[in-house]
Amino acid sequence: MPLKHLIAAAAAALLPGLLGAAELSLPDSAARVSKRVTALGVYQLPIGSEDADKVPSERFEGQITRRTWRVEGRDTVLQILAPLRDQLKQQGYEVRLDCAARDCGGFGFRFGIEVVPAPDMMVDVSRYHFLSAARGAEAVSVLVSRAGGAAFVQVINVHPAATAPSAGKPAGQAQKDPGQAQTGQAQTGQAQTGPVRPVELAKVLQVRGHAVLTDLVFESGSTRLRDGQYDSLKELAVFLTDHPQYRLLLVGHTDTVGSQAQNVGISKRRAQSVKDRLTKAYEADTARIDVAGAGFLAPIASNLIPEGREANRRVEAVLLTD
Repeated sequence: MPLKHLIAAAAAALLPGLLGAAELSLPDSAARVSKRVTALGVYQLPIGSEDADKVPSERFEGQITRRTWRVEGRDTVLQILAPLRDQLKQQGYEVRLDCAARDCGGFGFRFGIEVVPAPDMMVDVSRYHFLSAARGAEAVSVLVSRAGGAAFVQVINVHPAATAPSAGKPAGQAQKDPGQAQTGQAQTGQAQTGPVRPVELAKVLQVRGHAVLTDLVFESGSTRLRDGQYDSLKELAVFLTDHPQYRLLLVGHTDTVGSQAQNVGISKRRAQSVKDRLTKAYEADTARIDVAGAGFLAPIASNLIPEGREANRRVEAVLLTD
């Protein structure tokens, strides 16, 4: 281990009570893919394997930081995760859950926890390892998976908002953070595949004319939106109230599994499910919201890999004028 990593680990072991959110040293081959910060939110920290379509969790509230990395090389998921687990223990964190894909619950667990959308985070449901840990009111989860010849790491930190430190780069990581400014994606015309933070959704809609609502979760194999609070829908309702000159079109999209006719129906029903939740739970004006289904005509990722198909299954908000 490089000297700078040893120093960071020693400091963590000596001063766990003085540290802020968990700072982890990743392999030198790790390149940061994205970083997103929610100033104040709720994170359900997984603390048990999936059982009967549910993942046991513990509620943590505060500043939430989500980071993802791509790691080149042939290291297994456990070879990457084990040093991160050791660092968390040295920092005074208590492990709540430590499991590999099958033990976690495989497909059910993967889709029962929060995962940054592809392509920023790729997960093979048969090759991943998950770890969650807590230290007082602070929580952290680490997800490592291999997909497409590389490994991907996701770290979600929760720190009490009143004392949350400004988000910094993990020790030993000096590379540029491409996820720090979502506006950079808009300027280059790349697909908006990362979560749209509530404070940015209005800007994204007005600048780009559309935004992917990436915090939406549908019931497995269903067009029904899963119960829960969705920041994107709350912000859409506020946006419509603040901008009476605009309307919204909710467009559902699918992968290429099945015929286009079938997928148009599925994508439209999912868009309708989002509209129903938006109008009933968030009291948005139903007359100013239309729905449509595009099926698989507008992919934002390759349909040749599972992660790409997952990214293509989405609902977008499109800005319209009266």
